[in-house]
Amino acid sequence: MELFPALPLTEWQDTKTTVHLFCQVVGKIRLAASPRRNHWWNVPFHATGRGVTTRPMGQVDGNPIFTIDFDFVGHRLVVSTVDGRSVSFPLAGQSVASFYRGVLDALAALGVTVEIADPSPFGLPEEYPPFAEDTEHGAYDPVWMTRAWQVLSQVNLVLEEFASGFSGKASPVHLFWHSFDLAYTRFSDRRVDQSAADPVTREAYSREVISFGFWFGDPATGEPAFYSYTAPEPTGLADEPLPLKAAEWVANGDGHLALLRYDDARAESDPKAAVLAFLDSAYHAGARRAGWDVDHLACPGGVTAAQPA
Repeated sequence: MELFPALPLTEWQDTKTTVHLFCQVVGKIRLAASPRRNHWWNVPFHATGRGVTTRPMGQVDGNPIFTIDFDFVGHRLVVSTVDGRSVSFPLAGQSVASFYRGVLDALAALGVTVEIADPSPFGLPEEYPPFAEDTEHGAYDPVWMTRAWQVLSQVNLVLEEFASGFSGKASPVHLFWHSFDLAYTRFSDRRVDQSAADPVTREAYSREVISFGFWFGDPATGEPAFYSYTAPEPTGLADEPLPLKAAEWVANGDGHLALLRYDDARAESDPKAAVLAFLDSAYHAGARRAGWDVDHLACPGGVTAAQPA
């Protein structure tokens, strides 16, 4: 399989929007049926060999232990319980409304009851109707979704490799369903006053972070890209060099993103090495400006134990 195959947003924009909304439906279920973790780590999805999973949930709320998986190889949604029962249905041919009904019916058939506090999309730039009313979004091209899954799987492992070099507090590599981006975040122990922020932001950024990730693109960016940001942003961050020629600092709200466009990474002679170099340079830029002890937090090759002479 080609590393980082072409993935022009224009070719699968409608499929991407539909799948993003499908993920929001399942994400709201995960939010309701899992014990809360710091920085919302309980909520995102994780990659599997065939797609993404909620991971097991239930039990603490009286439900059987159950898991919801997006199978982007077979193009089905699979709802399973720990005793081996499962219900599945195809992803193609579904509107958001029919998908929402299908998920609830599958859960009911397995004896799972989940109360979704707000069954409507969260944090999207456009106004979308509640899940049960959205009959407009229903595009699903299996060919392009397969390609997107292959890219997601490859990027997941690149981020895992990058994560191996840090020994401090860090998130898993996970897929945020509200923004539909694959992310990995490093933390310092410095508390940040977020008292004026909304509850989601307050918890996500209660500590100083340097975050990294990949998104598939949206109407604003127009193309997929790798990114990094430091929050709160230290003074002079965007003056730090990004040695990779194609990488740049771009304005993002009141701050900046380090950005490497996917097609620019693909054009490099060694795309994976280019992405790793970009992520490393963005980390050192943020860490230098924020005063992190980079040497103390280093973990070469994923090893923290002192090696014998």
